Amino acid sequence: MDAFHFFLLCIASFRLTHLIVYDRITSFLRAPFHDEFEQDGETYIVVKGTGIRKWIGELLSCHWCTGVWCAAALYVGVIYVPHVIMPVVWILAIAGGAALIEVVVQKWSQ
Repeated sequence: MDAFHFFLLCIASFRLTHLIVYDRITSFLRAPFHDEFEQDGETYIVVKGTGIRKWIGELLSCHWCTGVWCAAALYVGVIYVPHVIMPVVWILAIAGGAALIEVVVQKWSQ
């Protein structure tokens, strides 16, 4: 794997991790494992259950943990089914790059 594809996977993994852990569009994935509540403008998470349910809840509440699994899934996909995964990697990388640009623009405009 060359440096460009490594960078592409890094950005795609960043975006997939953020999508799973933080974005509202995937809250249905977290709902069986988390109770979310807002207080003073901040969102807090309480992990539900015990055993495997609690383990998955902990995983989904930690971007570091979820990031490892997202990176591993994307890498394995690129190795074994690149014709399926690479379009997904490209889309995630483009969206991740756009998100990073948006953060920079927001910081500069304040």
